[in-house]
Amino acid sequence: MNICFYGSASQKINTKYTDEAYRLGREISLKGHCLVFGGGDVGMMGACAKGVHDNGGKSIGIAPNWIEKFQPLCKECETFIYVDSIDERKKKFVENSEAFIVAPGGIGTFDEFFEIITLKKLKQNNKEIVIFNIDGFYNKMFEMIEEMIEEGFINKPDGIYKIANSIDEIFEYLE
Repeated sequence: MNICFYGSASQKINTKYTDEAYRLGREISLKGHCLVFGGGDVGMMGACAKGVHDNGGKSIGIAPNWIEKFQPLCKECETFIYVDSIDERKKKFVENSEAFIVAPGGIGTFDEFFEIITLKKLKQNNKEIVIFNIDGFYNKMFEMIEEMIEEGFINKPDGIYKIANSIDEIFEYLE
């Protein structure tokens, strides 16, 4: 299975997040899956890719051709797809993946997450989406979503995504 990983590229985050991303990458590799990701060599993305590559796994990096001005790219990808824009990158993630894992991240990760759940809600894909809630990172976002439901802005997102607090839970949902 090609599994798309969304997560931070920041080099400033606590190692508890990158350590867990590395372990996730290792499991993706050991279970024979392929990582699809934004191609970054740092932060959550880089740690997950390193976990894949250190354990003999394969990956597909997808990034705009100008992104290296902002972050180094992973050189170990079996395939690297260069695109012109972030929108094209997100389309390639969907085209090249059968499932999505949303790990802790910033604005870019939130953009990817909300786009992929919107596409699923609008029945533009039916791929599994798992939010990797490391150390409760997304708890406040879930509270906000609950408030949006209570205030009538959105319907309850039943079945749109799953929440996993551990790597084992992620693979319970995906396999």
